[in-house]
Amino acid sequence: MESHPNVLAVQAALENADARTTDGSAPRMVVFDEGVHTAAAAAAALGVEVGQIANSLIFDADGEPLLVLTSGAHRVDTGKVAAALGVAKLGRATPEFVRAHTGQAIGGVAPLGHPKPVRTLVDTALAQYPEIWAAGGVPQVVFPITYAELLRVTGGTATEVA
Repeated sequence: MESHPNVLAVQAALENADARTTDGSAPRMVVFDEGVHTAAAAAAALGVEVGQIANSLIFDADGEPLLVLTSGAHRVDTGKVAAALGVAKLGRATPEFVRAHTGQAIGGVAPLGHPKPVRTLVDTALAQYPEIWAAGGVPQVVFPITYAELLRVTGGTATEVA
């Protein structure tokens, strides 16, 4: 899995951004034998709280992609997010829409490493954790990062999404 093109794209994006973890080292990819398709499964596999998992959710915001990185302990309030962004319609994207804009499949969408930048919101609830975990481009791969670094490397906007 470490040589999968999506994982390589995420790793390259992290390296290009000079991303760091809590101890100042570069994020390392953690590979599981099987996919961890839910925040609960990822948290259990890592031995961390479910809230430390940064779910990468792609929405269709009036036809444009919107990436919401939300705590695994939350559900996105689409009405609240749509109102904050001033969009008329915000809905879950189809698998085809997700792949077209990220190059990745639902269940493994990373916060970065996409063909072109995607507008990104980062759940403020993730800020309470010194270390958070995000998908590495496929469902079997995750990596650690800090909240501040996640904001920086994605160019995301800190937002209350739940």
